[in-house]
Amino acid sequence: MGVEEDAVVVNMDTVEKTQSRKYKRNDSLELEARTPAHARDPKGESTALMLQLAFQSLGIVYGDIGTSPLYVFSSVFPEGIKDNDDILGVFSLIFYTLTLIPFLKYVFFVLRATDNGDGGTFALYSLVCRYAKVGLLPNKQIEDTEVSNYQLKLPNRREMRASKLKIMLESSHFMKIFLLSATLLGTSMVIGDGVLTPCISVLSAVGGIKEAASSITENQIVLISVIILIGLFMVQRFGTDKVGYSFAPIICIWFALIACIGLYNFIKHDPLVIKALNPKYIVDYFARNKTDAWISLGGIVLCTTGAEALFADVGHFSVRSIQISMCCVTYPSLILAYAGQAAFLRKNNDLVSATFYKSIPASMYWPMFVVAVLAAIIASQAMISGTFSIIQQSLSLGCFPRVQIVHTSEKYEGQVYIPEVNYILMIACIAITVGFKNTTQIGNAYGIAVVFVMALTSAFLILIMVLIWNTHIVLVIAYALIIGSVELIYLSSVLYKFDQGGYLPLAFAFFLMFIMFVWNNVFRKKYCYEHDHKISQEKLREIACDTSLSRLPGLGMFYSELVQGIPPIFRHFVANVPALHSVLVFVCIKSLPISKVAKEERFLFRRVQPKELNVFRCVVRYGYTDARNEQEPFEKLMLDRLKEFIVNENYCSRQDSDDEAKVQEAAQKEIDIIEQAARAGVVHLMGENEVVARKGAGMWRRFLIDYSYNFLKKNLRESERIFDIPQQRMVKVGMTYEL
Repeated sequence: MGVEEDAVVVNMDTVEKTQSRKYKRNDSLELEARTPAHARDPKGESTALMLQLAFQSLGIVYGDIGTSPLYVFSSVFPEGIKDNDDILGVFSLIFYTLTLIPFLKYVFFVLRATDNGDGGTFALYSLVCRYAKVGLLPNKQIEDTEVSNYQLKLPNRREMRASKLKIMLESSHFMKIFLLSATLLGTSMVIGDGVLTPCISVLSAVGGIKEAASSITENQIVLISVIILIGLFMVQRFGTDKVGYSFAPIICIWFALIACIGLYNFIKHDPLVIKALNPKYIVDYFARNKTDAWISLGGIVLCTTGAEALFADVGHFSVRSIQISMCCVTYPSLILAYAGQAAFLRKNNDLVSATFYKSIPASMYWPMFVVAVLAAIIASQAMISGTFSIIQQSLSLGCFPRVQIVHTSEKYEGQVYIPEVNYILMIACIAITVGFKNTTQIGNAYGIAVVFVMALTSAFLILIMVLIWNTHIVLVIAYALIIGSVELIYLSSVLYKFDQGGYLPLAFAFFLMFIMFVWNNVFRKKYCYEHDHKISQEKLREIACDTSLSRLPGLGMFYSELVQGIPPIFRHFVANVPALHSVLVFVCIKSLPISKVAKEERFLFRRVQPKELNVFRCVVRYGYTDARNEQEPFEKLMLDRLKEFIVNENYCSRQDSDDEAKVQEAAQKEIDIIEQAARAGVVHLMGENEVVARKGAGMWRRFLIDYSYNFLKKNLRESERIFDIPQQRMVKVGMTYEL
């Protein structure tokens, strides 16, 4: 194991580090020993680094929104253009939609709501959970608030409104369920976006080949798209870092090309489309088309696809770098691209079904076709990677069944690959592409997923404005009226096309929500059962001091999900195997509502008295984006932290003693016991709980627990594989819980 060789160095270093520290002692089994918060001073970004991150973000963040010019105008006018001035109205709507939502909302409002630099639906939910006790698991600890990333900087004024809202949220079980459900819905919709993006992006890009080979059929285009999609999902196992190193240059070339072609079309065909900046043309468009104009909003909103990626992927870069790349490259390029397409259509109304490729100069066709296909693949890659990250976050918070998380990059922690999910996404993408065959119906489905996520983000942001930021009520109302009303209008439009493909993301989202609900609901019931039946401190002492109980040489690590107290399965274990290891550590893997936990703040230890028992409790804390499979073996890292805890505790208990040699001697004696036990062998004891509905339970509870949850549990990963526990040194302890 390598424990013996490093023992002396670790021990002496630990003693020297802790001589000047004072530790507050806690004797209660319900309260973990405290560790001082690790203060981190944020380093200022240099201009060069910021520009480098801004360039890199082009390839990861903007692939989706950058490829939207491929299909927006064709989605708005599926039956052709009836009035030439309608083009001005649509371009005006596109301009103000891009300006209000991706540009103003996300760049200048939503990006302020990062969770210590990480974004996404879970980041917003975690912020609310940290400020108000709205989490549904009873596993909160005082020590959680001492983790560096956990702390919130809050303003002092306008707190009365925030306080009332906080009390209302904390006292309402319905609101806690509602917030979690909204988070799961938003997460499911983003995953649905990850299914639809590859379909519509690749199909739109490949469809351009008709311009060079008019004889090619729709089925052949679908076949080519399917082949590309299969190849895309097959290379996911190699990781974004390996397959996507050239993303940024390609997307940068893409933006340069669509901007230049847009400017070319703008000058050549109709520079007067600039008058569409006057919102009067929006009013005229609705006056002429009435209901049809409202229905067309479902196509216009596709210009914002991928806007959520600005927030979800900010953790890989920085807020300032995302703002720079959006303001300096993405936004102006998109405006020029849509302006050029509008100018082209003013002179070529009949070519709206293939606006993008028809508007390209003949000499630029093949370069644009190649770059368009590459950009579509990159857009798909970004959403697939984002889906993996979201599922990782859901898994860490107990909201998703156990799946294998593979970390594909040593350089970037956030890059993960999930084999099971990858193949499910591939099958779903192929089925949608073959089933719909064109971008019109996929666009209807896509619009619903996009607008739902944007609306949920706005709802969470308003809550954060009031609860955490204490924003002036006038600004909150202004945001809700301007941004919120625009998104609700778009939402009403996309829902109109429910029966034309719009049902797909909703059906997919509710299916995912059901899976998440089943897993999370039973997970919480099981945790509450263990919490209510935990072994008291006195009972544990009685068990450990029982003379009929043998103490075997070695170190036993007993895993459970219970944060406070000893799980009831331990009593079951002792009753069937009347033997304990010479050193026993109860390990709880816990997720905090923050993105990351520093390694030095990850382990919380507590000794179970009396000291001679050599029994400890350890809570291992992770953030929702932390990697659980450490490069350094988990058990070695835990043993090193246990030795540090023993040294700290000895200094704490003898802080009035002047004899430092005795303190070191006492600490070293205990550390020797730990190392001797580790050399004898480390055994991992897994509590494997079977859950069944209690007698007399209703039909819904039996369906939820006996069938749905147990089906998921039996057909997915075992917990020891998730935590990378050595199979040859693992013992499972089974017990049935009636919930």
